[in-house]
Amino acid sequence: MRHLVLSLALACPAVPALAQDTDLELVLLADASGSITPGELQFQREGYAQAITDPEVLAVIAGTAYGHIAVTYVEWAANQAQVVDWTLIDGPEAARGFAAALLDQPRQAYGRNAIGAALLEGLRLMEENEINGWRRVIDFSGDSANSWAGPSIEHARAQVVQAGVTINALPILRPDDPGRAEGGLETLYEELIIGGTGAFVVTADTRDSFAEAVKKKLILEISSLPGETFAAAE
Repeated sequence: MRHLVLSLALACPAVPALAQDTDLELVLLADASGSITPGELQFQREGYAQAITDPEVLAVIAGTAYGHIAVTYVEWAANQAQVVDWTLIDGPEAARGFAAALLDQPRQAYGRNAIGAALLEGLRLMEENEINGWRRVIDFSGDSANSWAGPSIEHARAQVVQAGVTINALPILRPDDPGRAEGGLETLYEELIIGGTGAFVVTADTRDSFAEAVKKKLILEISSLPGETFAAAE
């Protein structure tokens, strides 16, 4: 039987989660490859920071079996960088601490896409932490399905799914991307990236819709609602 252990010190807004049972282990795996400008990188971080502190997201977290989840933020390119360590989010204070830490870090991932390596890094971070999540999810976002180095996407996805981890995806569409049409990023992410129980895609089809897409995706992941394909409203 799982036991609830409260490990957050009240004096600290965000404390790394250690030796902890929780409802969900969530790896936020965000694109930092060469196609992402410094401004876009910061915009993505701001979108995740806004979403994790949103009252609706916090209400969903509070309604889980444990009342908290464990989250880490990783940026991927040719290398992968854990920007914010595993943190137990159990309310507004912890969420604000996570968001502040995310916005305060310099860029650490550079180069061309290595999507397979990024997915395997997400799995490694789950396997090697001190957290026992009832569910485990990789939340992958990016603006391309190309992978230029490292393990293939197919191999990495199979390994991640075999370990019992769900991969969800947030394609970030460029203005000329056909989306759900043949060859569009949304379709490619459905075919190549997502996998596991209830896997789904939420699309950020404009810059203005990015934060809303992240929020919607977090709510679905945390609440463990059935997977579908969603497009964020503009």
